[in-house]
Formats: sequence, C-alpha cells, structure tokens
Amino acid sequence: MPFGQIVIGPPGSGKTVYCNGMSQFLASIGRKVAVVNLDPANETIPYTATIDVRDLIDFEKLMIDEELGPNGALLYSMEYLEKNLDWLKEELAKIPDHYIIFDCPGQIELYTHDKTVSRIFDEITNWSYRLTVIQVFDSFYCKNPSNYISVLLVSLSSMLRIALPHVNVFSKIDLIEKNGELDFQLEYYTDVLDLGFLHTFLDADKRHPQFGKLNKALTSLIEDFNLVAFHPLNILDKESVYDLVKAIDKSNGFVYNSLNTNNAAIMELHEREMKWEFDKKQEIQERYFTTKFDDHDDNDNNNDQFMKDS
Repeated sequence: MPFGQIVIGPPGSGKTVYCNGMSQFLASIGRKVAVVNLDPANETIPYTATIDVRDLIDFEKLMIDEELGPNGALLYSMEYLEKNLDWLKEELAKIPDHYIIFDCPGQIELYTHDKTVSRIFDEITNWSYRLTVIQVFDSFYCKNPSNYISVLLVSLSSMLRIALPHVNVFSKIDLIEKNGELDFQLEYYTDVLDLGFLHTFLDADKRHPQFGKLNKALTSLIEDFNLVAFHPLNILDKESVYDLVKAIDKSNGFVYNSLNTNNAAIMELHEREMKWEFDKKQEIQERYFTTKFDDHDDNDNNNDQFMKDS
C-alpha cells in the first residue's frame, strides 16, 4: 500500500523548498522517496523529479498554441492531465515501493474553486494510495490580521473541497518576526484560538474600513467549522521536520503500517508518540521569537493570555 503527500500552497510559500527538504529528510531516515512534479510551469526545481508532468505537457508551447495566459494554461494543463491519468498511473507503477511526494502548482484557485485537481486526487486514492494534503503558507501572514484571516479561509476552502486528510503548515517559522513582532503568542495562530480577539485590530485598520464587517463574518464562519489548525515548520531544523512527519504519518496511516490490526497495538503507539503540544509551541516560541508576554491576573481581559507587552 503506497503512502505519500500532496503538497499545495500559494506562490512564495516555500512549497517546492518543502518538497526538496522533506524528500531529503525522509531519505535520511530510510524511506525510499520519489518526488512527482505536477507543476508544468515550474521551470527550476531543486530536486530530481522521478516523474515530471513536463514530460507530458509543454507549458510554453501550450500558452502559444491556445493563446492562454499563465493561469488559464495551468487550468488547461490540469484538465489535460486528468484526461491522461493513465500516463501518471503507468509512471507510478514503476516505483511501487516508494513514498511519493506530489509537488503541485501554486495557483490556489485550483484547490478552492475548480474541481479538476480534486478529481485527480480522488482517482489517485482509488489506486490504493494513502495520501495527506500538506498545505503550506508563509508564516509572515500571521503579522497582519486581514492576511491571517485570508489564509484561514483558503485553508478551510481547500479542506472542504479536497476530501483527504489535511495538515496545514506555517513555513519559515524562523523568519516569522523578521518584519516586526506578533500581536499574539505562536499558539494563538497555530491553534486558531478565539478569533474574536482580532476584531480590535480589524477595527483599528484604517486602510480597509469597508472590509471590517466582512472579516468579522469570516472569522465567525471559520470558527463554526472548527477545522483549521497549523504546524509550525523550519525546513532546515530536523526536529521541526520530524515533528511534522509524525503528524503526517498519523493522518494517512503510515505510522500504523507495520502494526497488527488490533486496538492494543494502535493505542500503545499513540501513547508512545504523544507529546504535549503546548510544550512544543513554547519551545519554538523561545527559540525563534523576541516577543515577550506578560503574566496577567486571571480576572483580567481574556485576551491577556495571548497579548504581547504594551
């Protein structure tokens, strides 16, 4: 039974760097890894693609022949791939014992609006692949409340459209405060805690006052679903990558692959792997953050447990 990851995320999120780093890490711990490039517009990739959709689709020629822009050509390419999935199936059959990482295009509309990519993933799972969607976002977006809400909405939309396990990731966590301190502790952003605390910042943003009510309505929608959370990641930190790998392996069942199918074995493994999430977030907070937080009286504003020093 093959296992793998489907890696998606907007341009600039570190998606391809993630695929490169993750493949190297998994290879270093003994897994046979193959990276599949599904982005026909990806001209420079830092890894060696075992399977490359560019062997099937000439993106530049497609844009010229069909008179399409980059976005339209990407959608056309995915539709073409869907009609030629036998090609992908034959290529994957050549590496049956590999852990697969699918590096996907960065056009988020493919995952939030269009159904083509979702149907491709559904077909791949019908080939008995056990996959997890890794959705990568730049942690820089935590700095601005409106941007953070946008990331949450994109995450939720993709999770609802693609019927697979999802692990959302904040990449470049070591650079998160490069452009200034955050307003809340890391845990607030990764665990998507009470979004009502953002309303004060949204009201204070004079640049887009017309969007205030809309953003507040979106925060309520996101909280109603209660699905979105994030794993912080520094792809150059082996411990950070290993923590993420453990979460991915649990989500697609890889961690149980070598166990007997009895509940005792599964529970023993769960207890052995379990680590208090708050401790891990605190370790990352102390390692990469300069933001300091006060210890307030419990009767103070509920926001105090997350707010930085004023």
